[in-house]
Amino acid sequence: MTETIYALASGKGRAGVAIIRISGPETKAVTEALSGQPVPPARLAKRAWIRDPETQALLDDGLILWFATPASYTGEDLVELHIHGGTAVRNAVFDAIRKLGKARMAEPGEFTRRAFQNGKMDLTEAEGLIDLIDAETEAQRLQALQQSRGALGTIYMGWADRLTRILAYYEAEIDFADEDLPEDLGQKTRPQLDEICVEIRSHLDDNRRGERLREGVHIAIIGPPNAGKSSLLNLLAQREAAIVSDIAGTTRDVVEVHLDLRGYPVIVSDTAGLRETDDVIEQEGVRRALARAEEADLIILVVDVSKPEEASATLDEFGKKADLVILNKADQTNKVDDRFLGDGRFAVSVKSGDGIGALLSSVGEMVESRFGLKEAPAITRQRHREALQECLGHIERSFDAYEVVLAAEDLRLSVRALGRITGRVDVEDLLDVIFKDFCIGK
Repeated sequence: MTETIYALASGKGRAGVAIIRISGPETKAVTEALSGQPVPPARLAKRAWIRDPETQALLDDGLILWFATPASYTGEDLVELHIHGGTAVRNAVFDAIRKLGKARMAEPGEFTRRAFQNGKMDLTEAEGLIDLIDAETEAQRLQALQQSRGALGTIYMGWADRLTRILAYYEAEIDFADEDLPEDLGQKTRPQLDEICVEIRSHLDDNRRGERLREGVHIAIIGPPNAGKSSLLNLLAQREAAIVSDIAGTTRDVVEVHLDLRGYPVIVSDTAGLRETDDVIEQEGVRRALARAEEADLIILVVDVSKPEEASATLDEFGKKADLVILNKADQTNKVDDRFLGDGRFAVSVKSGDGIGALLSSVGEMVESRFGLKEAPAITRQRHREALQECLGHIERSFDAYEVVLAAEDLRLSVRALGRITGRVDVEDLLDVIFKDFCIGK
């Protein structure tokens, strides 16, 4: 028998209101024991005194919201107790529930796991919900909201339905081989399979924008020592995140800051100055700087235009790798050399802030153009990508199958790969991984 569970569904800490959620077959009995009265009509808030069932001592004055199965978040009988948010009040109500012996404290993500198991949402919607809870920027919020409302699941289940219908033709050819059916019945579906393959390839070719929005767009700041990289990082972070010094080689490791840039999550990395050196530690810093640049989504190259020869050499070596070039310390020279200027290059003074506005605007536009939200939802997790690649591989392999039975098996496997994304098949191994990231009351 399914156990009844309870947990805090609102945030921890001092608050005006706290919400305790209870779900399962004993929910009604627990609620009536706490309030001393029948549960209210479904979805109608009712004021009630919350009491200790053993002593009848008054615990709090709150509200009861009742949701009868199956029309609830979990698909089970569920109640929300809206009480005052003090720690002592919450603990007293928890203790009263525990002493009844009819419910246990929920595990992290258990409410949402039950919602999935009871058909209230698929796995992509559950993942969208945790992303919505964790969203820190506007772009993350919009993407998570889109996914939590089923946008991704609709696409994947649509492909699975179409593949299933196509598979039916292959099954008919196998099971009714002695019947008077058209020849090569399964092969007549090849145009439909080609169309699905085109759609999946297009979905995969997304510059990983959905994953970047979840995890953050990585921007690496590179350049020679004392060009102003650390000062730029501090300016962007609006705090002293990196040590700034006139001594060359001060930055020897990668320093990261997380920013909200025009609603997009950005991780900016300050790196060691790029130069030849005999210092073993600085050599490692340079190696890490180059490695971070290779991994970055965007590269910002900073050069000191008050040192034209150094700037020219740096631009010759790294200019083509950079997405944007900052011609720093422009205030220390009468005129920036024309050979340094061009598209994607900004003459600025990090120290005074001159030209930084245009630079930030360009960085924001570049992030938005490459990783911004589009009308079609994007892949948000590596497991989605791997399952889609597997699905595509099985469809393509079915084209070369020399037996209809083998082609049908590949199509079955392609449907199963899609099913793993939404949770329709083969999901047990995925559940713990997905739901363990939820907070206790979700």
